[in-house]
Amino acid sequence: MSYFENKVVWITGASSGIGEALAYAFAKENAKLVLSARRKEELERVAANCKLSADNCLILPFDVSKHEEAETKAAEVLAKFGAVDVLINNAGLSHWSKIKDMSMDVLKQIMNTNFLGGAALTKAVLPAMLEKKKGQVVVISSILGKIVTHKQAAYNASKHALHGFFDTLRAEYSGNGIKVLIVCPGFVNTNVAKNSLDRNGNPIGRNNTMIENGLKPEYVAEKILDAIKSNKEEILLAGAKEKFGVLLKRFAPGLFSKFISGNKLV
Repeated sequence: MSYFENKVVWITGASSGIGEALAYAFAKENAKLVLSARRKEELERVAANCKLSADNCLILPFDVSKHEEAETKAAEVLAKFGAVDVLINNAGLSHWSKIKDMSMDVLKQIMNTNFLGGAALTKAVLPAMLEKKKGQVVVISSILGKIVTHKQAAYNASKHALHGFFDTLRAEYSGNGIKVLIVCPGFVNTNVAKNSLDRNGNPIGRNNTMIENGLKPEYVAEKILDAIKSNKEEILLAGAKEKFGVLLKRFAPGLFSKFISGNKLV
């Protein structure tokens, strides 16, 4: 029997990129899936590719930035499946603008999606997990949850916030059967750059070479499933330059400041 067989796995941002790759990986393990994202038609495409029966897959369109809907959506999942065994907070949004140029609306949109969206949904499913005394929360953070780069202040901040919140969740509830895995990818070949917002909140509509040459989402998904099985608390999936930045920030923060002032990681 597969480790994830018959476990209920809820994935946000499941319509593309890492979320889509995770859906296929869990489907192969015979998990029961809840697929959420804003675009219903894309969720339907992913669900069809998963080849799961309607009894084992729930398409649940959801914009995680609408925090007030989290409890209602959680109730729908619990009504169908009775539990959420694994919650994967993957939905995210990036931007591309310096702080002085970035509108407050963009800052709020990034924080509402990347940080508060995952926090609200986790709070919505946490009572059911605590009642059963088991549950796994997976957070797709970023290498930029540990370091920073230019023109992504709101994104950097949202990912740093995830670490503070979910490390605290682990500290408070690990004794109640709640496990937390924080995933820190570097460059991954997804549409994250193309969907990034400009200073006014409009999608920039173009990719960049480093993202296009990044890790394959399927590889990232495979490593996430392995990390869950191994009860890891955090994994770093990145190239040498990004890992060097993390080490430099940790052991020589002054040198990192000088390094990043003249270099861009993305």
